[in-house]
Amino acid sequence: MNNSVDTIMVFLVLTNLMLLGTSRLGTCIRVVAIQGIALGLLPLFLHRNWGEIHLWLLAGAIMGLKGGVFPWLLSRTLRESNDSREDEPFVGYGLSVVTGPLALATCFWVSSRLPLSPQIAPSLVVPVALFTIMVGLFLIVSRKKALTQVLGYLVLENGIYTFGVALAQKQPLLVEMGILLDVFAAVFVMGIIIFHINREFDHIDTDQLSSLRS
Repeated sequence: MNNSVDTIMVFLVLTNLMLLGTSRLGTCIRVVAIQGIALGLLPLFLHRNWGEIHLWLLAGAIMGLKGGVFPWLLSRTLRESNDSREDEPFVGYGLSVVTGPLALATCFWVSSRLPLSPQIAPSLVVPVALFTIMVGLFLIVSRKKALTQVLGYLVLENGIYTFGVALAQKQPLLVEMGILLDVFAAVFVMGIIIFHINREFDHIDTDQLSSLRS
């Protein structure tokens, strides 16, 4: 089972690096969707309790929302906007790609300082979860398009989810569903905001909004 978990973690790292180096918004949405599907399988392999119905419910909810509903909402918003690329981010793509491995190495160093037993979580889970959180924060602060910032928020939540599902031995289903409902509401509201920004200003570039005057 640990091999399956490690495969998901390596896949998560590769998709994070892809997000750092990709300017096409449609591709970024699809990458985040694939991340969601992979993370939906994570609790099944981590906790190995294949007979517990709540794990299957959680896996189905995660894959349905993160891999289906959220990307559909964002793809619909993208179609309504006039932008398909993040052309001029605050931090260029070359520097973003270089920053990725450095951040990953830092996360491995930080995780090595944490007093966690291998019985609690496989060795790759904690550093990859921290790396995913850092990538999400980086996307939020380094990109100008509101849609890319929403994707950064989703990636950040993916990292938090990975960290939580690895360390929690017993996860109350109601708490898990409550977290997913909060994320769903946030993405839904963000999609509405992006739609109205695009309708009023014909773009979704948040940097240009700083030039507005009352």
